Amino acid sequence: MRIVIAGGHGQIALRLERLLSHAGHEVAGIIRSPEQGADLREAGAEPVVLDLESASVEMVAAVLQGADAAVFAAGAGPGSGADRKDTVDRAAAVLFADAAERARVRRYVVVSSMGADASHPGDGIFDAYLRAKGAADDEIRSRTALDWTVLRPGSLTDDAGTGMVRLEARTGRGPIPRDDVAAVLAELLDTPATAGLTLELVAGSVPVSVAVKDVAGN
Repeated sequence: MRIVIAGGHGQIALRLERLLSHAGHEVAGIIRSPEQGADLREAGAEPVVLDLESASVEMVAAVLQGADAAVFAAGAGPGSGADRKDTVDRAAAVLFADAAERARVRRYVVVSSMGADASHPGDGIFDAYLRAKGAADDEIRSRTALDWTVLRPGSLTDDAGTGMVRLEARTGRGPIPRDDVAAVLAELLDTPATAGLTLELVAGSVPVSVAVKDVAGN
């Protein structure tokens, strides 16, 4: 498959790019800064420099042309204010979905967050982040032209992945290594029957491939 990843220099995205390229897929990662390109090439991905906060839908669709799947893994990141939570975590995800539709790329996987909710209360930056992610999820889940899957990991850690997870519609809160998030994303891309599902992910006792097969088609 050819897979295009928005937020290609993110910690989960770089791990996913390695997994996909090692599995023989053709991977492109959208990045904001040319300086990040070397890290993507090292991970086996083609870097595409494009700012999703200023790009038009036509520009993004051109990058997605001929792709088999799109993964939204971009985020404003720590240190950003509430305004960028909206322009990146919400608006860029919607733009990427609009572009996928225009390029006729049906498979669309979103890296969201546990607790994402468009009506989440609170005045803090993290509250704004959860509202932005929730609004993006709602918008994408309304699209009939996309075979979407929304993945909502728990608290992300840099611990080595175990390959053992809990993946369900509701898991309750818990940690999850970024390694294992990437492994689940790769498996979701290989499992079209997970389209239409919103899934929570935490560390658990089920092998990744089994966990994905268990939810497929539900």
